[in-house]
Amino acid sequence: MSVRAWFRERLPVDGDKLAEMTNEPVPNHMKKWWFALGGTPAYLFVVQIITGILLAFYYEPSPRTAYQSVHYITHDATYGWFLRSMHKWAATLMIAAVILHQMRVYFTAAYRRPRELNWIVGMGLLVTVLITGFTGYSLVYEQLSYWGATVGANIAEGVPLIGGAIKRMMLGGEVYGERTLSRFFVLHAAVLPAVIGLLVVVHIIIIRMHGVTELRFKDDPVKPGHFSFFPDHMYTELILGLSLMILLCVLATVLPAELGPHADPHSTPEVIKPEWFFYVAFRWLKLFSRTTAILSMGAIVLLMFLWPFIDSMIHRKTKVEVHVYIGIAAVACLLGLTVWEAAVAH
Repeated sequence: MSVRAWFRERLPVDGDKLAEMTNEPVPNHMKKWWFALGGTPAYLFVVQIITGILLAFYYEPSPRTAYQSVHYITHDATYGWFLRSMHKWAATLMIAAVILHQMRVYFTAAYRRPRELNWIVGMGLLVTVLITGFTGYSLVYEQLSYWGATVGANIAEGVPLIGGAIKRMMLGGEVYGERTLSRFFVLHAAVLPAVIGLLVVVHIIIIRMHGVTELRFKDDPVKPGHFSFFPDHMYTELILGLSLMILLCVLATVLPAELGPHADPHSTPEVIKPEWFFYVAFRWLKLFSRTTAILSMGAIVLLMFLWPFIDSMIHRKTKVEVHVYIGIAAVACLLGLTVWEAAVAH
């Protein structure tokens, strides 16, 4: 009996039916790489999981040992600096890819009926990825990450009614203490990756049920064609994955993750800088009072979650693609506030 026959007898799966079920037709516009950004965060998430597990072998989530363990990874462990740098850059590119993917979905109006729920899932992914980035940044226990986490907890305290409870849950008390790092570590290494994985599965299931949104362009034929998911689209994803791996290796080698001074709870830095993906929120907080900034940011995030339904009402009444003009203004604002905050010296 051949090996294939042996497995078919014990796993009676019809290969033809399985191929038919997984090999859905993909619209021609997905041949362009900027429309295939959905697989990029998933690939980078796998890199994050693998490198994160390897880093967790050495990391010790305690104020007494965290910085020393990161120092050991960076300077003493074999290829520790490379793994840490890969983890850092994969996180940076993953956040950027999720943001770009949501922007692509927004500007092409791919969130409209019947795909409103998938937009909400995508927004949930964006928020979860940002929180994961925040908790990972805080684990290093260097001066800037310590005070960044402290400032983040103080900002959370400004949320009406539940702010105090959120801060105590984050810090394990009223101030950054013994329990804080272990909480951040559990969130970063277990809870948030599980949530991301669950949201990705739900996202893919909804895509499978509705299919990929077909986009038409002026130079396209009247009826755009399709191509097979396997092997054609898989080749595109494979090329993207290999290109990302090369880019990650170059970034990790040329711009490795650095290690700042040890956290000092008794010495506040003159300038506290978050990671780049929070520059917008940080600059916004500087422009308004804490309560006003928090309530306005919360309202903006809520509007983003509900946008498919708001857009539907606007589009029914005006028949004008208002979302494009709103999106251009929002992107200009995001870029402006990010550059403004980045220009502040450390």
